[in-house]
Amino acid sequence: MAVLRPVFERFYAVAKNILAPGLRSSQFTYKHVLQSSIHQEANWLDLGCGHQVFPKWMPTADQDQLEISSRCKVLIGIDYDLRSLQQHRGLNHKIRGNIEHLPFRNQSFDLVTSNMVLEHVRDPSALLSEVHRILRPGGLFLFHTPNALGYTTLIARLLPDFVKLKLVPFLQDRPAEDVFPTYYRFNSIRKINALAHRVGFTVFELRMVESSAQTVMLGPLVIPELLLIRLLRFEMFRNLRTNVIGVLKREA
Repeated sequence: MAVLRPVFERFYAVAKNILAPGLRSSQFTYKHVLQSSIHQEANWLDLGCGHQVFPKWMPTADQDQLEISSRCKVLIGIDYDLRSLQQHRGLNHKIRGNIEHLPFRNQSFDLVTSNMVLEHVRDPSALLSEVHRILRPGGLFLFHTPNALGYTTLIARLLPDFVKLKLVPFLQDRPAEDVFPTYYRFNSIRKINALAHRVGFTVFELRMVESSAQTVMLGPLVIPELLLIRLLRFEMFRNLRTNVIGVLKREA
């Protein structure tokens, strides 16, 4: 199938421009929001930091990581996966640990981020409490995560883990070792608002965003998905888009 990948990708590029012009990964939206949240004196913690700040498939991922990390005072990454930490080249400090029990003092950070991580968290209430604790007043928690009501999440939740371990490398060109268990316990507008207010956060922004089609490697079968994405662009369906980008603020 590796031989067919370029063919399917070209087909997708043409079909996308016709059926859903302007469509691109939600990672680009996350990058834009992150860039606007960084300042020179910021202490920044990236939760579940993985291999790097932005996915390696993004055209300028390495340059963007270097540029954005240079705009803050310090960038610390925490992840339980040692292999990912060892590969990460954009951090001032690396910590192997559980993101639900953060090993930092109170009010240590101005910005905490989480890029496609919260869907893997067993106890989001514990995580939010920890993030609130380590943020300074006025600090922000920026996260990017799948929407529990999005069609991609609904399908993923129906599939057994052994099936997902086969599909993800095929559909997303991602190694199976990068596929982790998911719980989706902080992945709807209702749950985000409820847990955020319970912990003491102000919901500064909640943005429901579209993202790239997932069935590119299925050739013409990507067309129904592109039509669905186009339908979800109507405001009445915004809450069914595939991804959520949120910004929570600690007021005091």
